[in-house]
Amino acid sequence: MSELQGSQRPYHERALQHPHPVAKRLFQVAELKKSNLVISADFTDSKSLLTCADRLGPYIAVFKTHIDLIADFSDETVTGLKQLAKKHNFLIFEDRKLVDIGHTVQKQYHGGALRLSEWADLVNLSILSGDGIVEALDQTFTAADFPYRGQRALLLLAEMTTRGSRAVGAYTEQCVKLAPAYPDSVIGFVATRALTTPTPTGAGDFVVLSTGINMAAKGDALGQQYQTPQSAIARGADFIIAGRGIYAAADPVAAAIAYRDAGWGAYEKRIQRGDGS
Repeated sequence: MSELQGSQRPYHERALQHPHPVAKRLFQVAELKKSNLVISADFTDSKSLLTCADRLGPYIAVFKTHIDLIADFSDETVTGLKQLAKKHNFLIFEDRKLVDIGHTVQKQYHGGALRLSEWADLVNLSILSGDGIVEALDQTFTAADFPYRGQRALLLLAEMTTRGSRAVGAYTEQCVKLAPAYPDSVIGFVATRALTTPTPTGAGDFVVLSTGINMAAKGDALGQQYQTPQSAIARGADFIIAGRGIYAAADPVAAAIAYRDAGWGAYEKRIQRGDGS
């Protein structure tokens, strides 16, 4: 797979052309807030999670959760997330990495203990269990009685930033092959780079969210490998996901602003190439 540079069209154009309502909203939020930042909020209690969402909400496009970390998950958690998303105009991405047989995943997603379909605009999944997982969730999304039709979307976990990741090669290629077959549910990838080239009319425009963004460190003791906002955007990321570099900083708000500005500046540089400048 060749090294692609990502879409050089601005978010507002992609919002107009993209056929999926969630992708449209994602680009619209980014354009309005001048932010392509996703905060990875890996907290273990609802108060900390919601405090983070409230403090950093003004500076982000997406709030990413690992909701199974929340020991006191309850109605208050769900209500709080939804209220703060509306207050600060951000989308919620549950980094659940669903991976099981299709029948099980349908139950985990809609009606399970974590109630994912009620509050998560975006959920990601791995195709390690086979292509059937995508088909199963697409059936859920397009069912006549699904109460959130057009309000939810999937991301395929195509690559990871951990050392020794097996999400490479044929696995990644299969993610790229599957995505166009499910336009009602799949809007993009979690990946380290651009994986597709959209046409001038916007067909095949898949959003890329890149994890492992850190402006101060190159990795951790558990195999994580970081990249900078600038390098991620240059390689095709549309949105950058940062966690500890922001919420563990001495001043998380100042850190969020710095990451937001770095990501937005890199995005503006990339779309300038599309103007021939």
